[in-house]
Order: sequence, then structure tokens, then C-alpha cells
Amino acid sequence: MSLLHLSPQAEPLLPSPPPQLQTIRSGSWRRWLWAVVALWILSGIYIVAADEQAVVTRFGRIVDDRVRPGIHYSLPWPLDSVWKLKVQQLQRQVLGEVALEQPAVQFLTGDQNIIRMRVAVQYSVSTPAKYLFTAGDVHRVVAASVEAQMSRRVAAHAVDAVLTTEKAAIQEQVREAAQRLIDTYDVGVVLAGVNIESLTPPAETRDAFNDVASARADAARVVNEAQGYSNDIVPRARGEAQQMLEAAQAYRMTKINGAQGDAARFTQVAAEYAKASDVNGRRLYAETMEQVLPRIKKLVIDSRGNLDLTILRRGEASPESLRGQSK
Repeated sequence: MSLLHLSPQAEPLLPSPPPQLQTIRSGSWRRWLWAVVALWILSGIYIVAADEQAVVTRFGRIVDDRVRPGIHYSLPWPLDSVWKLKVQQLQRQVLGEVALEQPAVQFLTGDQNIIRMRVAVQYSVSTPAKYLFTAGDVHRVVAASVEAQMSRRVAAHAVDAVLTTEKAAIQEQVREAAQRLIDTYDVGVVLAGVNIESLTPPAETRDAFNDVASARADAARVVNEAQGYSNDIVPRARGEAQQMLEAAQAYRMTKINGAQGDAARFTQVAAEYAKASDVNGRRLYAETMEQVLPRIKKLVIDSRGNLDLTILRRGEASPESLRGQSK
């Protein structure tokens, strides 16, 4: 076997490109390099939507904690990083899903009853930088804060109050207290509302709880029926009482007016009587006797024996006959 040896003076197997081609290739690589650099610089342009805010960090340090909506520029990656958040969007967290991985949480009431609650929390981002970098899991912080305050408020009320009259007040109290607690953690969150979506007893006491609820419903029904009966009877009785009062008032005014009229008439008669008391006295006496003895014939004779003929009625004896009889 023979070996092929090439001398240093031997020509290479592949011919070298001409100088013009080497110049073209060198210029092409430069253009590509400048294009890449230009694209990398332009990649720092970013847009923040109308419902968003952004946070810009440079090598992990915050350089702009609140970027408003619009078109902005930052140093390209990996120098700067842009974090966008929908600050106007309400986020919803159901109490128990994060910490306990179940749809409801148990609470102990003030009268030693256990109830299961499904509590929904709505919140929004107030400070994007704090929301992003203060806590590792803001959802867990919010859920734990609301759960702690809910435990305190429920423990201060009886189960009946939690189920009925105090439910709305407890929700508002928990929201305010949980907001104060979250502010101490400085996670940049504002609570919009705390809503108790469901209240159920534990499975072990569900039957007894349902019996109590049924009894409470029956009591409410009886109270409503009694209230309805009262609403029907009381106005009617008040109307009858008012009618009786008005009738009594009318009777009173009638009697007063009649008495006043009688008194006025008596006063007038007394005045006229005083003008001729002798004559009026005799006339009143004669009229009274006429009323007392209507069927008896009566003759009026004065103290001197003279006969008063003016009282004879028609159809009775004539004055002449009477004079004859009197003789």
C-alpha cells in the first residue's frame, strides 16, 4: 500500500473564494448583526392596556413601580423586565379553597354551635409593586386574613343571629377588620366585598339543625298569621271606636244645644212673666188645669165671685145659661 504525500508547494484541493465574495459575505454578516441589534432595542417597546398597570424592574430592582396605560419603552430583556397587572379587575377567592382545599370552612358560634360557611372574597390590586413582590402568595394572605376575622365575628354571635339578622353586619365587619389586617402585611390589595354564600350545619347535626330551622319557620308563620289577624282586627276596632266617639260627641252637642235652647226659652218666658206676673200666673194656672183635667167642665171665678167667660169653649153652654145656673 502506498501513501500519498503532499508537498508544501502543492495546491489545495478546494480553491479559495475570490476577494470580492469575501467582502460581500463580511458585509452581509454586519447587516444581519445590526438588524438583530435593532430588533433587540425595539423589543423594549411595550403597551399597557387601559385596565392595566405595569411594574418595571432592572436586574431585579424596581425602577418604575406604577406605569400608566399607554405606549412605553424600557431596556430590552434581560436588562429590564415588565410586569403587567389588571388593576381594575376584581379577583375572587373562595374561603377554604386555598388553605383547606374544600368548598366550605367550619366556624364555632358564640352558643357553641358549629356551622359550615362558604365565603367569597372579592378584591383588587391597589399597588402593583407590593402585590407582585411583597408576598409569595397573595391569595393565601387574603384568605387567611378573612378567615381569621370571620372566626372572631362568628364566635361573638349566636347561630340564630348569624343565620338571620346579623349576617349582613358580620360581612361588613369582617371586610373592614380584614382590610386593616391586610394593610399591616402591605401586599397592595383592597377588599371589595366579603359575601357569605352559604350556611350549612355539619353532617352529624344536620337533622337536628333542620328540625330547629323548621320550628323557627313554624314560629315565624304563626307570628305572621297573628300579625295579619291583628292588622285586620285592630283597624276595624279603631274605626268602630272612632265612630262611637263621633256619635257620642254628636249626642253631647245635641243635648247641650237643646239645654241651651230650653234655658234661653225659659229665660225669655221668665222675663215676660215678670212683666205681668199676676195675669200670667192666672193664665198658666188655667192652662195647667186644662191639661190636668181635660174632660171636666171648668168654670173660673175670681175672688169677688165674678165668672170669667173667656175660657168657655165652643159648643158648651152659653154665657146666659151659665149666669142662670150660677143664680
